[in-house]
Amino acid sequence: MTRRNPLWRFLTLLFALALVAAACGDDDDGDEGATTDDTEASDDEGTSSGGGDGVLKIGTLLPETGSLAFLGPPEFAGVELAIQEINEAGGVLGNDVESVKGDSGDTSTDIANQTVDSHLREGVDVIIGAASSGVSFTVIDKITGAGVVQISPANTSPDFTDYDDNGLYFRTAPSDVLQGRVLGELVIDDGHAAVGILALQDPYGEGLADNVEKSVTDSGGEVVEKIIYDPQQQTFDAEVQQIASASPDSIVLIGFDESARIITALAEAGIGPQDVPLYLVDGNTGNALGEQLPAGLLEGVQGTIPGAEATQEFRDRLLEVDPDLQDYSYAAESYDAVIIAALAAIAADSDAGEDIGANLVDVTKGGTKCTTFAECRDLLEEGEDIDYDGVSGPIEFSDVGDPTEATIGIYTFGPDNKLLEDVTYRSGQI
Repeated sequence: MTRRNPLWRFLTLLFALALVAAACGDDDDGDEGATTDDTEASDDEGTSSGGGDGVLKIGTLLPETGSLAFLGPPEFAGVELAIQEINEAGGVLGNDVESVKGDSGDTSTDIANQTVDSHLREGVDVIIGAASSGVSFTVIDKITGAGVVQISPANTSPDFTDYDDNGLYFRTAPSDVLQGRVLGELVIDDGHAAVGILALQDPYGEGLADNVEKSVTDSGGEVVEKIIYDPQQQTFDAEVQQIASASPDSIVLIGFDESARIITALAEAGIGPQDVPLYLVDGNTGNALGEQLPAGLLEGVQGTIPGAEATQEFRDRLLEVDPDLQDYSYAAESYDAVIIAALAAIAADSDAGEDIGANLVDVTKGGTKCTTFAECRDLLEEGEDIDYDGVSGPIEFSDVGDPTEATIGIYTFGPDNKLLEDVTYRSGQI
């Protein structure tokens, strides 16, 4: 994947898009024969913000609604905290960082596309999001094609690694190659050898299921049944019966908010968490899940979430932004996404998306270690090459924008269906 694009190609793309808008007056999905004036076409399609205007503007594409809405509060808080601290330290390029909040919804809606169109019209330079890999796949071409950087704090699908993104897509969460490996090893280390897998049908669910299966088999176990389900269906009785018929000694459930209904069905079929050990993942490991289930049903259930331990000091700072936070999943990754975008803009001396993208890898490795925005900014202004190590871990971007090493937390639910404070962590290369 190429990290830098020649300027003439970018200008040619802008000119071509202008011609298309003038000639057609609508996007490819519009009704044939529809006519609009130039202003309406611009409103429908958005505009490129790749030129830069001296003000770093960041848009969020995070879940306020939809199947991952429980991840939204900590992610929004992480973004807001980072922008607040950057501006308190003097901002970027002599100006405060500006932000535009936006909802991503989920793959059952078109909210993400509407949000991205709005952000592009607002002239954002960087978009933080989406949380869902499936949602990101619906908008990545629109974002990166407009010369805007996209940094996801939570996309884990391996399919992004080799995606043709014009060098403008990055993520601070690791590929599920690592989460799948850690989860599969955990199941085997706990003494299970016949594993059933239930996974939602989307790039995240299917990719993580494949990586868990590989890890289980590489560790000497067997996946006795793997079922990919439609998360929009009304009931999951057929899938639960199919899993039950395979007689697994453990079950891995890879899902989002539909997981509560599946766990209920598992319990009703006699293979609930208190009958057959259940393992969850980042898409459903959270206190929000426990609130939907009878007390005690999740006791002892383990789940994996990418990310290093959030210190109490960082949590306290987040609570100043959002006192109602109950979970902290991907808050650190969201915070770090904003910080590295700001540092890349300083390194480039430009807020243009392509200039930021060309410097994101360099600010995360190979230079003088620094751990705060102010410290790293001072080094950059002194002409130093920097290596930002964030609250989510070392980051260390590869040339294609993936973290090259990361940490996976292993969480456990207590008798009140809430996550215990005692978390173990496993780190590894990707």
